Amino acid sequence: MKRTDYIKSTNRKRLKKLFFSLSIMLITAAVTVMIALRIYAQLLGAPSLSVPKASLFLDHSGHQIGDHFSQQRRYWMELSDMSPFLSDAFIATEDQKFYSHHGFDYKRIAAAVLKDVKTMSKAQGASTITQQYARNLYLTHEKSWTRKFHEALFAYRLEVFYDKDTILEGYLNTVYFGHGMYGVEAASRFYFSKAAKELTLEEAATIAAIAKGPSIYSPLANPEKSRNRQLLVLSLMESGGFITETQKERASAEKIVLKTESWEDTKQVAPYFLDAAWQEAEEILITKGRVPAEGGWTIRTSLNQQHQKTAEEVIQQWMPPNDLQLGFVSMAADTGFITSMVGGVNFADSSFNRVTQAKRQPGSAMKPILYAASLENGFNPLTFMTAEKTVFTYDEGRSTYEPSNINGEFAAKPISLAQAIAISDNIFAVKTLENVGYKQYTKMAQRLGIDVAFPESPAVALGTSDVTLLEMTTAYNRIASKGLEVDPQMILSITDSTGKVIYEHTKKKKKQIMSAQDAFVLTHLMTGMFDPVFSDYLSSTGLSMRPKQTRPYAAKSGTTISDQYLIGFSPTLTAGIWTGFDRGKQLENLEDKAASKKIWIDFMEAVHAGTAPEPFLPPKGVQGVIVDIETGGVAVNECPKQRLVYLKDKDVPKKLCTDRSLREQHSGDEENSKLELFPFSFFE
Repeated sequence: MKRTDYIKSTNRKRLKKLFFSLSIMLITAAVTVMIALRIYAQLLGAPSLSVPKASLFLDHSGHQIGDHFSQQRRYWMELSDMSPFLSDAFIATEDQKFYSHHGFDYKRIAAAVLKDVKTMSKAQGASTITQQYARNLYLTHEKSWTRKFHEALFAYRLEVFYDKDTILEGYLNTVYFGHGMYGVEAASRFYFSKAAKELTLEEAATIAAIAKGPSIYSPLANPEKSRNRQLLVLSLMESGGFITETQKERASAEKIVLKTESWEDTKQVAPYFLDAAWQEAEEILITKGRVPAEGGWTIRTSLNQQHQKTAEEVIQQWMPPNDLQLGFVSMAADTGFITSMVGGVNFADSSFNRVTQAKRQPGSAMKPILYAASLENGFNPLTFMTAEKTVFTYDEGRSTYEPSNINGEFAAKPISLAQAIAISDNIFAVKTLENVGYKQYTKMAQRLGIDVAFPESPAVALGTSDVTLLEMTTAYNRIASKGLEVDPQMILSITDSTGKVIYEHTKKKKKQIMSAQDAFVLTHLMTGMFDPVFSDYLSSTGLSMRPKQTRPYAAKSGTTISDQYLIGFSPTLTAGIWTGFDRGKQLENLEDKAASKKIWIDFMEAVHAGTAPEPFLPPKGVQGVIVDIETGGVAVNECPKQRLVYLKDKDVPKKLCTDRSLREQHSGDEENSKLELFPFSFFE
């Protein structure tokens, strides 16, 4: 052998040994890295798949009315509840080897790295669905080697601990599709107004096309680019064996019809109600040991869409075109379920809820609360008092208060409680407070659901304490419910993202907070505002609504210089409204002052339309008697001002209205006007 041949042979052997050694080192290193990665993954455990999810709101019938989301609008759907075209479209487009690789497509990665090195950029992506899912869950979309390294680590951990269907399901629920929509369900609802499981082939291809770049391929932003990308998705699905050529041709020929306007419509359903309902749901979830921010809740509410739509329509019809604001709420008398809520003229302009958050003076709308206390303390509908001009002293004689009526006139004779509430006489109310006392008045308000402690000032009889409309409407609703402690309720049930029922409203025995007899007597007293028989030096306060009235209502209005209240009920439904200005402006325009009554009566008539009028039925221990309004005696033909009045058995009058003693007692002369309070002196 020649020396040169020997040298060559020796070099070859040396190179073979070196190659073998390097190979062993590389294999050892690779195995070491794989073992280390496995240990690393096992030590860290399964990465969390938790993502923010939107919560769905349903009305009382189970129809979707809105959603709530903290960061991303996303409705989590199981893979089996999605159209199979969706998963096929994404696999064909994004990762055709998804079910065969272990998180990485090494050929695509190598090609992408080579191109990035040549161009000195990071523009080329070769991420598998697993890697994209990892990025969506844990990382940003920053183009850097550091981000790609972390993406690979997370992808490896996902493949170790989760099966392919779980990864694909998570990926399809986390992809961003533009316009604030995350996941295929949100995208499907936004673009096509349907659930993801209902998507056709061409619609699924359109959704898959958007994922490449929502700002570029959104059919709203760039219809032409979206269309071209959709055709590419369909071609890839055919070449990948997911669909046939016939299916591709048919889908390519179908025109895409977007229905984003339907989304805009559904977003506006009862925004004030949904905002308040979410706050109530948060409180419930916290008491159940759950974190509201988890999202994914399905929240069934008490909203009646017909009631809500009616409220919004009559408000739009009667609210003047100025900056007058309002709060409106309705609730079922027997359950307290809130059926509608409007917290202002426009939620987009102001999310401040004037039903639950605004505290305003209710004016005379507070008088039924005072008279509820009086019925427990010896008063009855035929309790007479002189309602003349009076100066009241209080604070141990250091202060005085001189109320007047809305028209500046006063009674020239004693009047009954029945008439006083119908015409809203202020002197009668303050004298009632003097007899009942502040303590009993406060206790009654609190029992009826009003969070207030009345100061010892005669003016509180006329509703000068600040309260919310929800509190006032709750109080009236407890009267409507025959004196039961019925709480306002918006949430009927809450289910988490796994379908587990976290909360369900159950019927409970309700506490009797005022007797059924007193509740009914007060209810019938409040029907008087619609009856002209009570009109005298003041008119019955509800006469402007009477022409539209087709059934019995019990109600009371309240007026201050800057607030209008009206709250009332039928046997089944209570509704309350406040109108006024948010800041410092007084009610002066007649149109502004009239809005509350027009809205209230139109709402009540519309929601009861098509049902037979229901009467208020008296409980045992209460009798109806036709009496003379002037004297309080049992009516006969000689007494023209007659009216049916309900009283407890012990309070039923025995004398006729023609009895001379009654006539003298209520004649209003100087002698008798000094006898200010004789609740029962004219009963035998």
